[in-house]
Amino acid sequence: MTKNIYTGIVVNLNVDTVTLPNGITVDLEVVRHPGAAAVVPLKDDGTVILIKQFRHAAGGFIYEIPAGKLHPGEDPKVCAVRELEEEVGYRAGSLELLSSIFTAPGFTDEVIHIYKATELTTGRQQLDRDEVLDVIEMPLAKAIGMIEAGEIRDAKSIVGLHAVYLQSRSK
Repeated sequence: MTKNIYTGIVVNLNVDTVTLPNGITVDLEVVRHPGAAAVVPLKDDGTVILIKQFRHAAGGFIYEIPAGKLHPGEDPKVCAVRELEEEVGYRAGSLELLSSIFTAPGFTDEVIHIYKATELTTGRQQLDRDEVLDVIEMPLAKAIGMIEAGEIRDAKSIVGLHAVYLQSRSK
């Protein structure tokens, strides 16, 4: 049984009554989210393009890879292409799925599909009204150093940047 507590623009909050594999029945709060796509834009010279975006829930500006919420029924790859151009003003000649991750499976069903974008060409940045960000380019190795120093703390960005870094080390 599901009881809807709140329906919002980005998420819905439900209380689901479920029987666990051990036979116990419990009420679980579940945040339902349509999912998202994120992109690690990688230039030919090994430079990555990040954003430093204001995130109220995180208490200020944080470093991230470009990302956005899926529209209903949208293919994650289409979302990734859209967000890359809207947020940082680039188009990708090639897009490779790196991973699809659960963000916080203890309370939400959100999945983020993380892509690597290469063969970049200039497009047109078109920020949404609620997006406050700066575009930052740096060598991939520097971004990895920022993760190690605790300066990049966003999970999708850590996963995406590490995946691209590991690929580059195996070549």
